[in-house]
Amino acid sequence: MTVYASRMESPVGPLTLVVDAGGALTKILFGGPGIDGAEPGDARCAQVRTQLGEYFRGERREFALQLAPAGTPFQQQVWHALGLIPYGTTLDYRELGQVIGRPGAARAVGRANATNPIPIVIPCHRVVGAVGNLTGYGGGLEAKQYLLRLEGCEFYGEAVSAGSWMSVTHPELYGRLIPYPGPVSVTWKTGVTPLS
Repeated sequence: MTVYASRMESPVGPLTLVVDAGGALTKILFGGPGIDGAEPGDARCAQVRTQLGEYFRGERREFALQLAPAGTPFQQQVWHALGLIPYGTTLDYRELGQVIGRPGAARAVGRANATNPIPIVIPCHRVVGAVGNLTGYGGGLEAKQYLLRLEGCEFYGEAVSAGSWMSVTHPELYGRLIPYPGPVSVTWKTGVTPLS
């Protein structure tokens, strides 16, 4: 399968953007490494680059891109749920597990979060530790902290002071995944369905 890659500079360091032949975003890599076998893709990645630039300038809160992250059904379910976390808010791994109907799967949710191939656009940076502390991030904790501050989250030491969006004011989220396409303007190449 032919993929196209383009490198861009960002406030969190160089990024490599990868799209498939249909134009769907498949990866964002921190550090700007090359992709073996990828064709040059500056023109094909132009929309992704534009929207990321708008996000970093504080002009965009949601992405309107076609996405095609490769992963297991469980990973896809977690990544879809990540896309439902509103801009400027955080939740922890247990809460994310509740969203997908797997409240006891915090560790598995954490592993799926860590393997997210499209960070920033699929906002895995919005997931924090159980006490609001910053946890690992593929781009490094400084990048995670930058992204959360960009979205208006305040930090006290390593703690996130932004409130969780999983509260009694959102009871419809507990125990199930909000049906695709959800309230965010990110489109997936294939739908995601809850696991039984």
